[in-house]
Amino acid sequence: MFFTIHFMTTITTSTREQTTQGLLYAAACYLLWGIFPLYWYPLNATAMPAEQILAQRIVWSALFALMILPFSGQNRQLLAALRDRRLLLIFFGSAAALSVNWLTYLWAVTHHHVLDAGLGYFITPLVAVLLGRIVLHEILRPTQLAAIAIAAGGVLYLTWLSGGVPVVAVILALSFGFYGLLRKIAPLPALAALVLETLWMLPFALLYLLWADHRGDFYFTELAPLARLVLIGSGVVTTIPLLLFAAGAKRISLANMGMIQYISPTLQFIIGLTVFHEPFNIHRLIGYAMVWLAVLVYLAGSLRPLQKPVM
Repeated sequence: MFFTIHFMTTITTSTREQTTQGLLYAAACYLLWGIFPLYWYPLNATAMPAEQILAQRIVWSALFALMILPFSGQNRQLLAALRDRRLLLIFFGSAAALSVNWLTYLWAVTHHHVLDAGLGYFITPLVAVLLGRIVLHEILRPTQLAAIAIAAGGVLYLTWLSGGVPVVAVILALSFGFYGLLRKIAPLPALAALVLETLWMLPFALLYLLWADHRGDFYFTELAPLARLVLIGSGVVTTIPLLLFAAGAKRISLANMGMIQYISPTLQFIIGLTVFHEPFNIHRLIGYAMVWLAVLVYLAGSLRPLQKPVM
């Protein structure tokens, strides 16, 4: 009896430790993604175009990921993926979606559209749910359908208000939504997946940088030391949050990951208002409030199945 109690206590303690670690990993991941606008801020003072920042980010990310890959134990998975035509095609698509997402985000940060970027990442989970229904034929609960409808109403209101679609938010939400869908179809460990995606993007990035150098538009040596460090460190700040995300997802439920995810766009929203001083009025607040309401409805619907029935 004593050994049984001791064994069960050990399992419970281990599970709690795993959950605590998972929450910390996930919170750290979304905290880093949330303060990304501050990381890229030193590049705002340069004339460096967003597409060149993207190209250099791809190069430095590929180098850093390849450096740490031998220590991850994921070499075999990567080699197996390189021999699988279906996986290669899927990861070409995920690399393309990720490139669009990164480029749009970098453009938003360097052109003072951080609020729109934050709105895009508030919408992203709802887009993911909608894609799951359309592509994977997943069943949606009424609260999820309501959340999607409310979010769509908020985007339509912002579209009507500004006389145009909030392009940055829509592109970010759709690109990351499709990226998540493709990664779900072809699961691969986080680091191996990042290496494969950056290897797909690397030739295009290098060709662009060579072309920019040929035109005399290549930025690096003439940049301020801090700006050069930002570019070099982009490989680290791209890879580390992804690894934290993977570590957190293994230890906690998807519902908890979904709740913690909103740390990121919330921080981006605060930074856009307080640091970048982007314009924000009552009419724009109404559109954003509709999206936030959709998020609350979605989270409430996600939490309800987790609640134990009252006996």
